[in-house]
Amino acid sequence: MPEDRTTAARRRPTLNRMNPDIWKRDIAFSVDMYNQWFMEFAPVAFRETRIRTTAQVEDTLLKTRNLTDISVALLRAEPGVLPVLRMSTCPPLAVDRLVGLTGTSKTLVSAMELGNLPPRMLLDGLLGDLARIAQIIEKMADPDIFVWLQREQQPDLAEIHRAATIVADRLCGSIANPIIRNAQEKRQLAAIAAWLEARGYTPLTPGFRFNEMPPRTFSFRLNVPVKAEGSTLGYKIPVDAVIMPPTAKEGDLPLMVEAKSAGDFTNTNKRRKEEAFKMSQLRATYGQSIRFVLFLCGYFDSGYLGYEAAEGIDWVWEHRIDDLAQFGI
Repeated sequence: MPEDRTTAARRRPTLNRMNPDIWKRDIAFSVDMYNQWFMEFAPVAFRETRIRTTAQVEDTLLKTRNLTDISVALLRAEPGVLPVLRMSTCPPLAVDRLVGLTGTSKTLVSAMELGNLPPRMLLDGLLGDLARIAQIIEKMADPDIFVWLQREQQPDLAEIHRAATIVADRLCGSIANPIIRNAQEKRQLAAIAAWLEARGYTPLTPGFRFNEMPPRTFSFRLNVPVKAEGSTLGYKIPVDAVIMPPTAKEGDLPLMVEAKSAGDFTNTNKRRKEEAFKMSQLRATYGQSIRFVLFLCGYFDSGYLGYEAAEGIDWVWEHRIDDLAQFGI
C-alpha cells in the first residue's frame, strides 16, 4: 500500500525549508553573490550577445537591400527577421503595436518572432498580412539611423555597421533580462557539474531513460515525461538537472534540481508558482517520494521561500553548494 503524503514528507530529508531562522542570513549572502557575479560577468555576456546580434542585423540589412526592399518573399522565407525589423522603426514597435498598425493576426506575428509561420494559415491571408507588415516597416524605418533612405547615394560600410549596432543595442535592451538569466543559468549548471565531477560523477549523453540512470551519474536540461491531469495523454516538462546518487538501487528515481537565479525580489514572487506546479506534476506521475529541490542564487526573499516551503519544496543555496551532499549525492 503506497504511503500517504504526510508519511512521505516525513521521510524526505529537509535542509532549509524547515529552518526559517537562517533564511534572512542566507538571503543576504545570496544577494551579495549574485551582485558580485553581475558586476563581473553580466557586461561580458551582454557584449557577446550584442556582437552576435549586430551580425544578424547586418545580415538582415543585406537581405533587404539596406531596408529599401522588404519583400513578402523574404518575410515568408525567413520570418525570424521580424524582431530586427521591428527595432528598425521610429519608434521601435512592440509586437502588439505592430499587430494593431497592420491589422494582422497576433498568432502570425508571435510565430514570426520565433522564426516560424503558422502552419494552418491560408496562403492568401498570409501573403496579405506579410505585405502589410512590410509596408509598415518601410514606412516607419528610422531615418536618423538609416541615413541613406533619404538620399540617392548608397550607404558605405561604416554607415551600415553603425546602423546595425544601434538596432542591435535596441534588440539587446529589449531582451536584457533573458540574456542575463541565460548566462547565469549556464554558470549555475557549470558549478553543479564541477561539484559532481569532483566527487566522481559522470555526465550522461542523450538517449538514456531518466528512471534507469546508473548510480553516480547526472545530466542537464532533461525533458521528463509526466501525465496530464484528468487525461490519458502525457507531455514532458524540462528539469535543469537530474542526479542519481551513488547508493541508488534499481527502480530509484534521481534527485531533480531546478536552477533558479533572479536579479530582483519582485520577479521571483511573480514566478514562484512555476516550481510548485512542476513539483505537483512530478508527484502526480511518480508518487510522493519524488525528490525535487531548487538551486538558488540571487534575490529570493522570505515570501518566496515560505511559499516553496509550504509546497514541500526544499532548496540549496549556491553559496553553500556543499549542502547538495545532504540529499545523498
